Amino acid sequence: MSEAVAPHGGRTRVFFMDEARLGQQGTLTRVWAPRGSRPAAVKQTRYEWVYLYAAVEPSTGESVALLAPNVDTGTFNVFLRMLAAEVRAGEHVVLVMDRAGWHRSKALELPDCVTALLLPPYSPELNPVENLWHHLRSHHLSNRAYDDYDHLLDAGSEAWRRLTPEVIRSVCACPYLERAGQL
Repeated sequence: MSEAVAPHGGRTRVFFMDEARLGQQGTLTRVWAPRGSRPAAVKQTRYEWVYLYAAVEPSTGESVALLAPNVDTGTFNVFLRMLAAEVRAGEHVVLVMDRAGWHRSKALELPDCVTALLLPPYSPELNPVENLWHHLRSHHLSNRAYDDYDHLLDAGSEAWRRLTPEVIRSVCACPYLERAGQL
């Protein structure tokens, strides 16, 4: 982390980033049902998805998100430009993310105010955004059916809008970074 922070003067902010696929093949969670009865759950047979790109700053709960029809380098570059637009003058962002192919592509256009820091391979437990995906699916997107792609897009957008900085801070708390003095 110190190597990513050192070359940049001013305030450095640490964001964690990940993508999630939200689809018509939704998540089933626990539901209330009378004792002895079988709970009813909605299930669809359609296969449409929308992808949610998100970067969160666990210490403040600030976030940037983009809903898109796919995951690829071009869409990730659009997301990076959105993130860079949120960075104030004199600030620099260290963006911690996994090693997805589009995060390491030669066509990646990393803004000057952003430094990428890749997590070790196969370590999703180190990315607090994974906890946010679980929260979104279990609290806002589970046990639902979506008529079409537009309804799925609306549901993903509404679920993201319902998140508050307090919820993001709580769900994405990083005790290991707090102990290290990084947040």
